Amino acid sequence: MSEAKPASTPALRPAGRGRNLELSEELKAYKGVWVFIEHERGHAHSVSWELLGEGRKLADQLGSPLCGVVLGGPDENLDEFAKEAHTFGADHVYIMRDTVLNGYRNEPFTKGLTDLVNKYKPEIVLLGATSQGRDLAGSVATTLLTGLTADCTELAIDPNTRALAATRPTFGGSLLCTIMTLAYRPQMATVRPRVMAMPRAEADRTGTTSEDALGLIETNIVTKLLDFIADANSNKINLPYADVIVSGGKGLKNPDNFKLVFDLARVLGGEVGATRPCVQAGWVEADRQVGQTGKTVRPKLYIAAGISGAIQHRVGMEASDVIVAINTDPNAPIFDFAHYGIVGNAMQVLPALTQAFQAHIDQRIKKVA
Repeated sequence: MSEAKPASTPALRPAGRGRNLELSEELKAYKGVWVFIEHERGHAHSVSWELLGEGRKLADQLGSPLCGVVLGGPDENLDEFAKEAHTFGADHVYIMRDTVLNGYRNEPFTKGLTDLVNKYKPEIVLLGATSQGRDLAGSVATTLLTGLTADCTELAIDPNTRALAATRPTFGGSLLCTIMTLAYRPQMATVRPRVMAMPRAEADRTGTTSEDALGLIETNIVTKLLDFIADANSNKINLPYADVIVSGGKGLKNPDNFKLVFDLARVLGGEVGATRPCVQAGWVEADRQVGQTGKTVRPKLYIAAGISGAIQHRVGMEASDVIVAINTDPNAPIFDFAHYGIVGNAMQVLPALTQAFQAHIDQRIKKVA
């Protein structure tokens, strides 16, 4: 178990082997779990609700409140986001409303979140590992001189220290490392979308809110938001939210055989995923990569064809409801965590599955007709 070691400040005691890891009296006052509620163009990112579900578990273990933090412009639906946060488990929501927060920019958002942390002193701050969350988390942690664990796959409370134990893949995904920020507060972590389960909303659940002022004027901000241009390709491949994914690995031998993955996905109405070697070989687009350096997915059905199950891939898909593995090697690591395993040649099994599913679908259509 390793420990994050950010730059020291006068209020913090150095952490490390043979040193005093006890929190200073100032840092013992930090209480509560916070989740940054990310939103854009009137919609909250689902990773915020996923983190509230996980944050609720952490807060309950600590006996602390769970709070949401939402920053935005005067015309944005911040109050609605706060109400929704309550339904997903938040006890309280801090709102910061200012014209300079209308649209994400690092400088005003960093100041806003940093000011709130310094004022209310939470012990844990969680953000989604999205483009916005990664940008904001790094700058806030640097400003606060505290530790940040990025792209976590698991969060827990250490029973001995009551510190956040944040687990993430390391050394190219070959190991899982648990990092603890023992002598610094707040403890910060980012988690990718779909890593944590979506909690069930309780429609009748309520909570409290409060508002704080930012105190920053536009002329003091270096960057300017000129326009918002939506990515025209953003909806073409949407792996993290697919209910069915058929993925292929280098066990398929060549790009021509990879077409068998597309055939089965088309019949099942699903998306196509791939391992990093397939993407690097140019067989499929980078947006189809599943794993540590790709997308994290949580479909109802995940079919892995010709994939060995190395940890780099596993961390991106092991939370799937049902995993079906196809591999010629009966000792492949993927069979250790797959729900169903087929030991066989994927080039033979995939066409057989495609034909069987298509026949089943055709039969159901005839019955309906």
